[in-house]
Amino acid sequence: MKNDSLFIKVLKNKFFIATFIFALWIIFFDEYSLVAHHKNKNRLKYLLEQQTYYKEKIKSDRRKIEELNAGKAELEKYAREQYKMSKPDEDLFIIIEKKE
Repeated sequence: MKNDSLFIKVLKNKFFIATFIFALWIIFFDEYSLVAHHKNKNRLKYLLEQQTYYKEKIKSDRRKIEELNAGKAELEKYAREQYKMSKPDEDLFIIIEKKE
């Protein structure tokens, strides 16, 4: 019985109620809440991964541009490989491998 009355006293204590409401506010409702902080942390991780991917993609594209600017032969090779182009007097055969 004494434990029940102590529990009720704690629940009726204005400092406990104020602290409890403050903790709820900080955890869930504030602009800088723990929930928002967690979401922002995950978003930052995702954006950093994207940044790494795009930096690698930029390096790859720069290498391709340098290769294409190296001369007419490289440009022609790229057109043949990527766009299946051929000279007017050539025949082009495309072989598609069947996956099983």
